[in-house]
Amino acid sequence: MKLVYPANFYYEEDGGYSVEVPDLLGCITQADNLEEAMEMAQDAALGWILTTIEEEEEIPKPSKIEEIKIEGDGFKTLLLLDIDQYTQKYGNKKSIKKTLTIPEWLNKRAEKVGINFSQALQEVLLNKIVKMERKKLK
Repeated sequence: MKLVYPANFYYEEDGGYSVEVPDLLGCITQADNLEEAMEMAQDAALGWILTTIEEEEEIPKPSKIEEIKIEGDGFKTLLLLDIDQYTQKYGNKKSIKKTLTIPEWLNKRAEKVGINFSQALQEVLLNKIVKMERKKLK
């Protein structure tokens, strides 16, 4: 699952950048140059979201970039956040076994094309959870 959040980048007097993701309360980072600032911003936002997911809290809905205010010497842009990739690398490794039933025909077709059942179920569940949580916020 991929999410897109706006971020504010501010040029610092020492030549570096500080970054704030306004929709993720307290999600702030800094770096020595713009490339590192982009990477650090993604990492900070992904870490914030992963912690929120693991604590079973709702992920805030991203604002439209037009709604985000920028102060002083800075600019705003969008961050593309790949939750699945980040979770595989840094997420809670504890697994819980679930037994489920699917139609035989579906099982055969999925096995034929090499679908990883656990990964597919995780992706679908997380997408569904985020959609349902966002519906509640409306």
